[in-house]
Amino acid sequence: MRVHQDSLKVLSHTGVRVDSKRARGIFSKVIGGIFQDNIIRIPSELVEQALQSVPSNVRIYNRNGDLSFSLGEEQSSGTVYGIGVTNSWFQDPENDTLAPFTRAHIGTATSLGNTLSQFDIVSTPGVIQNDVSQLGEVTATLEMMANTSKPLSLLISEPKQFDQALEMMEHLHGNLSEKPFILPYFNPITPLVINEDTSDKMFTTIERGLPFIYSSYGMSGATAPISADGTLVMLNAELLAGLVLSQLIQPGSPTILGCLPSVFEMQNMISAYTSQTMLVNLACAEMMEHYHIPHAGTSGSGTGWGPDLLAGGTLWMNHLTSSMGRVGLAPFVGGNFDSQAFSPTNVVYANEVIRQVRQLAGGFVLGDDSDLLQDIDSVGPGGSFLMSEATLAHYRDVHEQHSQIWPGYSLDQWQAEGSPDAISRLREHTLNLLNDPKLPGDQESILSRGEDFINHSTTRFPQNR
Repeated sequence: MRVHQDSLKVLSHTGVRVDSKRARGIFSKVIGGIFQDNIIRIPSELVEQALQSVPSNVRIYNRNGDLSFSLGEEQSSGTVYGIGVTNSWFQDPENDTLAPFTRAHIGTATSLGNTLSQFDIVSTPGVIQNDVSQLGEVTATLEMMANTSKPLSLLISEPKQFDQALEMMEHLHGNLSEKPFILPYFNPITPLVINEDTSDKMFTTIERGLPFIYSSYGMSGATAPISADGTLVMLNAELLAGLVLSQLIQPGSPTILGCLPSVFEMQNMISAYTSQTMLVNLACAEMMEHYHIPHAGTSGSGTGWGPDLLAGGTLWMNHLTSSMGRVGLAPFVGGNFDSQAFSPTNVVYANEVIRQVRQLAGGFVLGDDSDLLQDIDSVGPGGSFLMSEATLAHYRDVHEQHSQIWPGYSLDQWQAEGSPDAISRLREHTLNLLNDPKLPGDQESILSRGEDFINHSTTRFPQNR
């Protein structure tokens, strides 16, 4: 396959820069030599060994120990969706005004993800902006763990807080690797850099026996080549480099690979999602299927200004192509303004989109010939199927495919209701969900015990104050 062969050439000729002395030592044991400017050129046979070593499937459980989903060869339920990720602002569902992300917003976002049926995982939804303890990422992890029993994807930037967050979760839950319900998420630095923080967190995760996501974020025309094929080849090379490191640290380490492709919009100096980026996302998913490696891709969030046409169009394009394609996990739904502002209203809208997309991707089954023909024959030419036995038996199933947010008004009904607009109904539905969330029964216990752990951590690590 050309993409694979070109990726191998990038790794063996251009190479990757590895910032961590410990990670370079791992490479040195198998490659040998001195790495000038910390550039490591990875031979193709090392990539092939890693591809043979990595598991082809990862099972993820909820906090109660029940299997939630599988990624990879055992994945039978289609694309898995999650909310997040690491926004700095919270967008009010009533009027879209912005507020700096707080601890309370972490709880609100997580409980919404726990309430909505189409989301299978909750990713870190924001970064606490008013934290003075320097343990804000640990506190955010506690809020996530307390407000949902669904699996969690953790995005923690600071390695020491990452260690402390895992330690806290072990303290509250026990063994994390036996039935893993957390998926740490790491990014290299594009182009072609395995940064020290990322490799440090990889060591910590692998030593604990946990699966993790290794994902490259590239902007075509800025941090990646302007062309779709160039972006795909380079991001794929980065993923293979991360895979090799993971398997050198510990052969058989469960690793999920994927990318977040975007384009750099030079006029306004922002990243954007386009039809090209969606195609690269799908192509990356196909590469991972070719490699027999579990996949995580992009989620179609970030283009909107609120719950608007911009956001809706991108969400539909992403979720439809993901579910009809081979995307394993789309973990980051809900952001606006290039994923700087988390919008609960977007999340609720996306939940409805995902529900309909999953129905479409599921197709339909051809029924028994005799029943089908009997139904047509019983009505006959010029008749009506309104009261046929089949209609009466299955109408409710068909009705449930309609929107669960907006009623199917006729023109007269819409006018009689005062000509409501769709956004107002969406906001009303969102506020109702936020006011009556589904919370785990042990929420208060988790919060109390977690607070004790964090207070004790502050005592043990006074430099974090």
